[in-house]
Amino acid sequence: MLVKDRGKRIACEMNTIGILKNPIQEYAWGSLTAIPELLGTRNRSNKPQAELWMGAHPKAPSEVEYDGKRVSLLELIDRNPEAILGKRVAQKFDNRLPYLFKVLAAAKPLSIQAHPNLQQARQGFELETTAGISLDAPHRNYRDANHKPECICALTPFWALCGFRKISDLIAYFEAICAEGMKNELAQLANNQDTAGLRRFFTFLMALDGDQRKKIISEAKPNIHERRTEDPVFEWILRLLNEYPDDIGIFSPIFLNLICLEPGQALFLAAGQLHAYLDGVGIELMANSDNVLRGGLTAKHIDVPELLRILQFDEFKVEILNPKNRRPCEFVYPSPVEEFVLSTIELKPNVAYKSEPKRSVEILLCTAGAADFIDTGRHNTISIKKGMAVIVPAVAPDYEINGKATFYKASVPSKKPGIWNTEPDL
Repeated sequence: MLVKDRGKRIACEMNTIGILKNPIQEYAWGSLTAIPELLGTRNRSNKPQAELWMGAHPKAPSEVEYDGKRVSLLELIDRNPEAILGKRVAQKFDNRLPYLFKVLAAAKPLSIQAHPNLQQARQGFELETTAGISLDAPHRNYRDANHKPECICALTPFWALCGFRKISDLIAYFEAICAEGMKNELAQLANNQDTAGLRRFFTFLMALDGDQRKKIISEAKPNIHERRTEDPVFEWILRLLNEYPDDIGIFSPIFLNLICLEPGQALFLAAGQLHAYLDGVGIELMANSDNVLRGGLTAKHIDVPELLRILQFDEFKVEILNPKNRRPCEFVYPSPVEEFVLSTIELKPNVAYKSEPKRSVEILLCTAGAADFIDTGRHNTISIKKGMAVIVPAVAPDYEINGKATFYKASVPSKKPGIWNTEPDL
């Protein structure tokens, strides 16, 4: 039935699978080729394309294609949140899509950064808003009131830094390259190998003035060159030196864990964990937030006191996530948060993927091959190929996918305190 009010009409029509048009973020560290190759398009601007956003973040919401028109996903959810999100998800997350789905393509290192927890984000957002700081001000830390736990899954070999490494190893690395310039601080850390000692040492690094930084970096350079073939840590320091020659963040491969995810492997990062993505293409799924506190390797704003306030100063044990087979064709990455769970669907000819009968809103991205989405309730078929993404609203009937393809799926898990969630929720 047609409804005269256009908003109601669109909301009523949003009861089946919709193709998404997704915005691309052009940041200096992005790749010129990775996202265009995924989408099957040309990079006409010849600018680095860093992130493809799939979701309803106010900064850059996706659009849904209907009858040759494109409608903002954010607008559609505002008009009929329970139909799109599902009743329980709409109630739990204040009528907002709780996750932001991305393709991240890093040709150069991203900034060293961490994200606040939910309480810190709400407090920081309120304080900066009350202070009259514009949402797009370069020195603003909190652009929304949400936290930003995230999961990164490698599509190519993906180099990353995550969490503070074991303190004894940190000391050994620094002693190998700049034992004299950091002699007193390293000795103090060696005598206090705990959270307080690590906080004190990192605060010392962040407080170094220009001359102190240059002196320490000058001492370290020849020693790093001498050891560059011994350990990827030293090779990465040299690569960072080429990009940021006067930034103390060049030593981040020493004080953070350096890892390389193989395609299909994933990493979860909670609030307060210092990290940086260095190189590679990955699928990123996170809570719907854009809050970032930076600590180096960037020309953007760095608020050292606020960063120190939200950081976790514990030795971080890296846990590489591999997907677990949940049902035919679907493999899920465990998730410890309420907002999202990531899974991958591997389709083979003559083996169909069948959706869960009970589910909330889902977004699926095809990263390889081609397939047909079948709305079993209406017998509609949508052909999907590599680079295309779809949204399946909660109110949509069951669906099947047939073909030979790989999909990554974002959905909302059930909440079981203390358990890494894998089940869908309404």
